[in-house]
Amino acid sequence: MVRRSGRRPGNQDTKQSILEAARTMFAEAGYDKASIRAIAAAAQVDPALVHHYFGTKEKLFLAAMNAPIDPAELIPKAMAGPREQAGERLVATVLGVWDSPAGSAAVALARSAMSNEWTARLMREFVVTQVLRRAIAALDIDEKEAPVRAALVATQIAGLLVVRYVLKVEPVASAPAERLVAAIGPTVQRYLVDELPGFLDG
Repeated sequence: MVRRSGRRPGNQDTKQSILEAARTMFAEAGYDKASIRAIAAAAQVDPALVHHYFGTKEKLFLAAMNAPIDPAELIPKAMAGPREQAGERLVATVLGVWDSPAGSAAVALARSAMSNEWTARLMREFVVTQVLRRAIAALDIDEKEAPVRAALVATQIAGLLVVRYVLKVEPVASAPAERLVAAIGPTVQRYLVDELPGFLDG
């Protein structure tokens, strides 16, 4: 039996091969450095097929992550409103997704990320590039401060996900979403826009 060489034709197997190659590339290189061309080469397909099946790199990443929502649509809406309430809106938004049936995919990913470095890398890329980066951009925050602020917000968002849905620590696990928004929102707000002594002095 002779192995096929060259690029694969467009079919369902090809689509799956693209997704597998994309997961590997995004985990190893990160979202920003991964390219459609490199992913296509790894999957042995023409780059045009990647665009045909998934459109953009962003859409391909969401498909590779099995993301329950599209942050490009959700986050700008969450950030629209008074700047002084942005932290509460962000917490309310993520809880709204995680508490819905669609949130089970995010919870499953979080469980896997706790024991699998490859999955953890994918989750980090999703949280940082698709959620937090959009939230920071919507608030027009200084680009020099953005990485620090995004990382600190991640401590709250990722911590909330793990404590509420994976470890199920009470009373957080069963608390009404509005109570968590009221308690955690101000901390997220401080990380987003307030002074951060020790990180961003003055």
